Amino acid sequence: QVQLVESGGGLVQPGGSLKLACVASGDIYRIDFMGWYRQAPGKQRQLVAAFSSSGSPKYGDSVKGRFTISEDNAKNTVYLHMNNLKPEDTAVYYCNGYKEVAASRFDYWGQGTQVTVSS
Repeated sequence: QVQLVESGGGLVQPGGSLKLACVASGDIYRIDFMGWYRQAPGKQRQLVAAFSSSGSPKYGDSVKGRFTISEDNAKNTVYLHMNNLKPEDTAVYYCNGYKEVAASRFDYWGQGTQVTVSS
């Protein structure tokens, strides 16, 4: 199986920054790409940023220009650099790893890390 472990969440003031990290371990051959999703209370899980077969990262519209995804393949780690945080960024952030095989997609998820933006 694949284990994804997030770190770096916490409480930050509006306008502040945070850096999340996710380390993949176990059967990492089961995933090709990694990314980040988030889920706020009462809302659906949504894409924040993710790498894909297109070669360029994809970003959710609400975070473009503020968040940046990066990776360190040698460490099997993906990062999310979050700048100019807003209260609406408050959510549980989940690390995602996936593989696409033909028309199917296989997803793995971390347990999530809470990010709270509040003064």
